[in-house]
Parts: sequence; structure tokens; C-alpha cells
Amino acid sequence: MNRRTFHRMALGAAAGSLGGSLLARAAGAYEPTWESLKKHPLPEWYQNAKLGIFIHWGLYSVPAWAPPSGEPGKVDPKKWFTDNAYAEWYLNTLRITDSPTYRHHQETYGKNFDYYDFVPKFNQEVMKWNPESWAKLFRKVGARYAVLTTKHHDGFTLWPSGVKNPKRPGKLAASRDLAGELTAAVRGQGLKMGLYYSGGLDWTFTNEPIKTFGDLMRMVPQTEEYARYADAHWRELTDRYKPAVMWNDISYPKAGQIPQLFSEYYNAVPEGVINNRFSAPFADFTTPEYAKYDKITEKKWESCRGLGFSFGYNQVEGPEQVIAADKLIALLIDIVSKNGNLLLNIGPKPDGSISAIQLDRLEKLGDWLAVNGEGIFDTRPWVRAAPPAGRGADVRFTKKGNSLYAYLLARPQGQSVSVAGLHAAGNMKVQVLGAAAPSEWKQSGDDLSIDLSKAPAGPFALGLKLTPAPTPVG
Repeated sequence: MNRRTFHRMALGAAAGSLGGSLLARAAGAYEPTWESLKKHPLPEWYQNAKLGIFIHWGLYSVPAWAPPSGEPGKVDPKKWFTDNAYAEWYLNTLRITDSPTYRHHQETYGKNFDYYDFVPKFNQEVMKWNPESWAKLFRKVGARYAVLTTKHHDGFTLWPSGVKNPKRPGKLAASRDLAGELTAAVRGQGLKMGLYYSGGLDWTFTNEPIKTFGDLMRMVPQTEEYARYADAHWRELTDRYKPAVMWNDISYPKAGQIPQLFSEYYNAVPEGVINNRFSAPFADFTTPEYAKYDKITEKKWESCRGLGFSFGYNQVEGPEQVIAADKLIALLIDIVSKNGNLLLNIGPKPDGSISAIQLDRLEKLGDWLAVNGEGIFDTRPWVRAAPPAGRGADVRFTKKGNSLYAYLLARPQGQSVSVAGLHAAGNMKVQVLGAAAPSEWKQSGDDLSIDLSKAPAGPFALGLKLTPAPTPVG
């Protein structure tokens, strides 16, 4: 079925102002089915992309503070929300009066300084931001798409919404159309632009802090008022910006018009993709956070994580909290070998500048991809992601055309490497990516022994291109 005719139907928006029409759009105008939505094909661009840039930017970028307690899953769950390393959760952690964030806020800003008092400072600083510099950086790194947090859990929007927040008077939005300006800049560099929206949490609709994982889903607003508000926001984002990725977070109110939102979105963006955080029976991809799958997964997936322990900029994070460049490169290779994408987050400062340590990691990744990206982008998983356990070098495989790519996650100490579980034809050619000439090789039982004397120098993973692809054994 042609994607441009997929789910084509009358949308029937109510007349009136932008905010009014979006809020009033009738739930019963049409009834898409989950079975029809599940037929949405995963677009090639997303399958091929492999690397995206996540951007967490908002009011929390002003205080830019969280205790660097560790990655999720590596911190005592009973202490996670009190000692939350996510700087973008500043408001929630501030509401917990025995938290390090609460003490920091009192000492730095005073007990009468409200979180939303950061709005003027943020809006002053964003006037210095240059969206073109970000878009050029993303392209230089090698990313194929970007995803911006248009509204995080604090309810502050990065676009001039026509939908009024019923819980807070006044304008709770950025002074520039940050979503629109970045969308234009990113598309101008030939990349896809996606938008994140926190549909499951909005702390302008709740006052009680989340203290445990048991609280998390209980704190999703379930009123009809909030459901219509979130629906209207998603419709507005879709109508205005037509994002290539519809990236929701935490879950969604049960009264939300999810099937209608999905159908409207696919009609507006036939090659768009939707993540799995709507708590709906369908998604184009799954989203493990600070985690990855341990084997090839048929369902497309996207691992998201910050460069450090936080998504939002955290001024107290140092090199010990930020992923090393060699580990970042190995992480990307491993994810791609198992049918995943990496959505790698940056946390900009309020003025849009990016810290030196984040830039360092992005630049090193980009330099490596400039040489080795041939076996990353536009590839598919092979019959297995790695050689038989316990044999030979630590390798990950990808395939493209009639070539197999084998990435050595750690540089061998000697001048050769053994790649286990491969039988090659006599005419196979081995090219170390970045080398001037092919490498010699020989079959050693069920393994390949490959000469690395011509490999380019450097500390990071080596990529080998084997053509025609050998057959797996063992």
C-alpha cells in the first residue's frame, strides 16, 4: 500500500481558533482500528538511520544541577527519586524536602524562589542560540535525525502553543519558537526532525512529588481536562511541524484519543514513526533507556541515553560520569548489530551552548564514523551479532549487500586477529576500513586469521569489510 494513501480519511477538525479547534476535535469523527494501524510499515529511513541526537533543553537547564548518583539500574531503586541524577527532573526532586536537590536549591536560590521563576532567565538566554550551529554539528557527527524535547514533565513548552494551560495563568513557553527553528535548521542539513512530548507526566497538573517507582504511573493525570490538553498539543505539533518521529514519554492518559492521534499523524507524515511509550498496543519501535538488548531483535528498537548520567545539562558532571569515547563507539556498534538505533542525548546550557566534554565525545564519534560508518549506516543485522561465545576476538557483525562487516570492539595487541565461526570463499577480499590496501587472510579451521599490519593507527574499534560475505559456522 502506498504510504501516502495509508489510513487516508476525513479528519473533521472543529472550526474556531487554533487552540479551540485542537481541543474540540471530535473523538467520534472516525474510528481507526489498531489492526489497521499495525499495518504501518517501518520506513527505510528509520531502519537505515542508526544514530540520532536527543536534545533535553528547558527550564531545568538553568539550575542544571543533580547529584551524579549513577545511571538508572545502577542506583538503589529506593533512593532513585530522592537522589535523582536526571537534572531534567529538578522540579520533582525539589519537591522532595530531604533530597540533595532541595538543599542545593535552598542554599543557591533561597526558600522563596519557585521553579518557574527560572522562566525569565531561560528566555533571556535562548535569544543567544543559533539553531544552524546545532544542525551542522549533528550532520558532522553523522546523525541522521534529531529529537527535541518540546515539553518535558515540568509543562514548559519550547514552541508558542495556542493551547492554554488550564492550571497556570500566563505564558509557560519559550520566547522563541525553538521547535520550529530547529526543525527548519535540521531539515536544511538533510536530516530528519523528531519531537518529544511528555504525555504521561505534567507537573503543572500535579503537586505531589514522585518518590517511588510505584508512584510513577499513579501520578499520570487521568482527568478528561488533561487528556484533551495533551491530545491538543500532539495535534498542534503534528499540524505545525510534521515531525518525522512522534516520541512520547512515560505513558498517556487513558482518556486520550490515541488511535485517532496515530492515524492523523500517519496521514500527515506517511513516513513518520511512533515510539512505544504511549502504553498503546502498537508502536513502530521500542525504547530501552540506558539499556540495550542482548541479542538481535526482530522488532526495531532505539536505545536512548545521555552522554553522562543525566539527559538535561548537569554542571557538576565531570569526566568520571561521562561515557568514554571508546565505550561510546563500542556501544553504537553493539546496538546496530542487534537491529537497534542509538538516540544519543545532549544537554545544552540555556543559551544553547554545549559543554566541552559533550562536544569532545560527539567529535570523536563523528571522526570515527567518517572512516567506519560504511558498516554502520544503511546496514542490517547478520544471522548473528557476535561470534560463538568465548572464541576469538570481541566482534560485532553487520551486513550490507554481499559484504559482511566485522567490528573489533577492542584493538588487538598484535598484528593479526582471529574472527571465530566464519568460512570464507577463496576469492574473499578483506578491507580494513580506513586502510589504503586490502589485508591478507587465511582460513584456520572454523576461524579467519586476518592481518592487521596495514590498519590505521588509533585507539578505537576497527572495522573489517569481508566481500563476499563468509558463511557462519559453529
